[in-house]
Amino acid sequence: MTDDEIIALVERHLFTVAPEFEGETINPETPFRDQFEIDSMDFLNFIIGLHKETRIEIPESDYPRLETLTGCIAYLKEKTAV
Repeated sequence: MTDDEIIALVERHLFTVAPEFEGETINPETPFRDQFEIDSMDFLNFIIGLHKETRIEIPESDYPRLETLTGCIAYLKEKTAV
């Protein structure tokens, strides 16, 4: 996956759980919870959305790696590397 594909994927699932923020710019280093005031259930639904679309198993121990856009890009590139 390219960075742009990952960004589009993250935006799609993030704005599904926080639709009131759609169109906002995502700061790549700031945790999503701080930027978009999502709670733990919203974050879990975000992770589930990523899993369903990518078919990548995301263990709970990896959730902290997906708290920022930069983290999502690195994690998903690592998991989709051939």
